[in-house]
Amino acid sequence: MAPTTLPRREDVFGLLRGVIDPELGSDIVDLGMAKAVTVADDGIVTVTLALTTAGCPLRAQIKKDVVARVESLPGVTGVKLDWTEMDADEKAHAMARARWNVKESAPDTAVPATTRIIAVASGKGGVGKSSVTVNLAAALAAQGFRVGVLDADIWGFSVPRMLGLEGRLEGSTEDKKIVPHITPMGDGVLEVVSMGFLVDKEESDIDYLLIDMPPGTGDVQMGLARMLPRTEILIVTTPSRSAQKVAVRAADMARKSYLRIAGVIENMSAFVCEHGETYALFGEGGGADLAHEAGVPLLGSIPLEPAVASGGDLGQPIALGDGPAADAFRALAARIVEEAVPPVEMAGCSARMLDAAVAALDALDEADENEGAEVS
Repeated sequence: MAPTTLPRREDVFGLLRGVIDPELGSDIVDLGMAKAVTVADDGIVTVTLALTTAGCPLRAQIKKDVVARVESLPGVTGVKLDWTEMDADEKAHAMARARWNVKESAPDTAVPATTRIIAVASGKGGVGKSSVTVNLAAALAAQGFRVGVLDADIWGFSVPRMLGLEGRLEGSTEDKKIVPHITPMGDGVLEVVSMGFLVDKEESDIDYLLIDMPPGTGDVQMGLARMLPRTEILIVTTPSRSAQKVAVRAADMARKSYLRIAGVIENMSAFVCEHGETYALFGEGGGADLAHEAGVPLLGSIPLEPAVASGGDLGQPIALGDGPAADAFRALAARIVEEAVPPVEMAGCSARMLDAAVAALDALDEADENEGAEVS
């Protein structure tokens, strides 16, 4: 049966602006890779994509991002991709645009194109959003990833305490950048900034940047959508139906800002006592209902366990310990990596082409300068 409301072509193109070619550092609409969008009466959306080269190894990554974002639009029943290859003029435009982006990029607010950005959001406070952010970051770092944590909740920041970090942030006098607190964790590393923006140096690109958002749908959320359009949203709720109804607002905000919702996390789910009895202290079904309403997966349910709160107070994330909550956070991190927001695997197609194009353009510039000098 055909959907009652079909997505608009401009809405599809808006979402495609969040798909970044990680080697060229710009979105596929700006680069001219997104050639056309058609919406059939049955809700099937067909996107025509042009690659710089037909055998580009990044094709699978781009396909995954395009399908995930377009499928999140209400009314979409399926996504089809038609592939083509850029002609010489289109390649020249893409390379020129990429060169311009490199020239004009602001290094003091730049996050590497290979970094997967995850904003942990909620409809209201008190659902354990910061606890989820910290423990998910710890679980990802324990797997060997380099993980950044940005405490964007500037009115209620708590990440430093939960990670056991103290001291003021410092700045680099050479490049005038914020220097994050860096701490080894498991086989990986955490880089943490609270009340500021994380800027990473080229020699230490991070795999994931987790942003602990303030609750609600205010200015910080809107600013994030403009600054980092490739951000993925994780929405945290409790099993309570009332919390689920409020969390829907965060989902609506994400979609209106063309941000993809990667999934839902239900925090403070059933409490299991030492005798094995299960108690649904905060109700049941809120996470599953929210995931169903938003059309996204329920990625995990974190059980209610006192050790989660005590670990946060002591600066010792429970995700690095033992118990039901620790197991749940590790399983959540694994699902993030394997399914919901997998790390970007770099390949060499566009990068080599960009280097060659830059070298050729530099040679032309030099020739023009020499010719001008001879004339004068």
